[in-house]
Amino acid sequence: MWRGLWTLVARAARGPGRPCARQGSGAPAPGSGATIFALSSGQGRCGIAVIRTSGPASGHALRSLTAPRELPRARSASLRLLTDPRPREPLDRALVLWFPGPHSFTGEDCAEFHVHGGPAVVSGVLQALGESTAWGSRSGPASGPGWGPGSQHPGPSRSLAFAHGKLSLTEVEGLADLIHAETEAQRRQALRQLDGELGQLCGGWAETLTKALAHVEAYIDFGEDDNLEEGILERADSQVRELEVALDTHLRDARRGQRLRSGAHVVVTGPPNAGKSSLVNLLSRKPVSIVSPEPGTTRDVLETPVDLAGFPALLSDTAGLREGQGPVEQEGVRRARERLEQADLILAVLDASDLASPSSCNFLDTVVTPAVARSPSGNSQRLLLVLNKSDLLPPGGPDLSPELPPHLLLSCLTGEGLDGLLEALRKELAIVCGNPSTGPPLLTRARHQHHLQGCLDALGHYKQATDVALAAEALRVARGHLARLHGGGGTEEILDIIFRDFCVGK
Repeated sequence: MWRGLWTLVARAARGPGRPCARQGSGAPAPGSGATIFALSSGQGRCGIAVIRTSGPASGHALRSLTAPRELPRARSASLRLLTDPRPREPLDRALVLWFPGPHSFTGEDCAEFHVHGGPAVVSGVLQALGESTAWGSRSGPASGPGWGPGSQHPGPSRSLAFAHGKLSLTEVEGLADLIHAETEAQRRQALRQLDGELGQLCGGWAETLTKALAHVEAYIDFGEDDNLEEGILERADSQVRELEVALDTHLRDARRGQRLRSGAHVVVTGPPNAGKSSLVNLLSRKPVSIVSPEPGTTRDVLETPVDLAGFPALLSDTAGLREGQGPVEQEGVRRARERLEQADLILAVLDASDLASPSSCNFLDTVVTPAVARSPSGNSQRLLLVLNKSDLLPPGGPDLSPELPPHLLLSCLTGEGLDGLLEALRKELAIVCGNPSTGPPLLTRARHQHHLQGCLDALGHYKQATDVALAAEALRVARGHLARLHGGGGTEEILDIIFRDFCVGK
């Protein structure tokens, strides 16, 4: 969220008479920790640029650069004249906001300067912040806890928000995904993760594990106590079995969330001159591929990221499938078949006016029919058959002899049938990527899948354990994976549950 090369870290040396950064809060004054500042709204000319600071010296920096010198009312915009504190020259007239910690995004004192977005204005304000007495007498970037001299730390505000408990790790990832979202589906998924749905799901799993571990620990420590409830281990076994089912369900579905985040691989294929390149240009809304009546124009795989019906996709235009007429075309055909094996969704294109040709019949037999037979079996490759050049058909429609699989009519020339194709693509991609609007939150990163698999493996060790102590250790390992996935969890929680659920220590 804090971008560019302007991220500086400084430790303010509290000088004589320097005011406290958090007035009335009892918090430390400038000099007790690191303060960072950066251009938050990105580089380039714009109407308004936002510069943010975070750390104990933020309040002093705000007073140093603005007139009057008192801090504005918390969380309210105030119009102030910004001046360079040393030469006292005006820099800009800007809106400023004050967010005293811990009620801020990072949990620290924060200030925002909404300045005019010209490069000279932004540079001047950043330079004034760097040279302000709020950062101490030392010039240039200094070092602070966790930051090296002059370091350019990626997303420092998100790191601080996580470190101060404002955001969980999955929520930080959701915020990053929301910033980089390019399609409607990505935005919806990222917003759900930022709202904490994945973290809440993992938190529920962690709570189940904590209870099971507490039951096992209670049996180990107080197994001889008459006040201990019977069936404790059986209860833990039941909780573990339910959790295994939930984890297994999400792991089997893990690839969908990763496709939603990075894009599904959609491969356009077909015999030569079926209109594959025209379809790629139509879907991408730009001239990605050369369109020519000469067969074999496309000899390599051309890829472009596109927004298909609200879903992210990597669209691949491939060489026409036929016996190559030379070494270059033969290599193109080989690469096209290789891409077909990697595809999440295949757009098979045929010339609707030439369905009886040998190339069309061979393509139907070798590519379309096998893929259609496989697709209902599960999450394997899916296929949409598109009959292009429908504008060349007679009024009676295409010749359906031999009988064709389910298909869509399209004219890349006139655009007729495009809406139907986009709706079909939306339905198929919702299956391939998952629907971000419904169902449980998706696992969008390989890290999520790794920790859930580690948790599931540890639960398998729990079931195979021949000793209660080993079973408890397996549960601790499983719980550790969930803790690393979303953060949180400690031994205090286990002790709380032990003494809450059992009559121990009375």
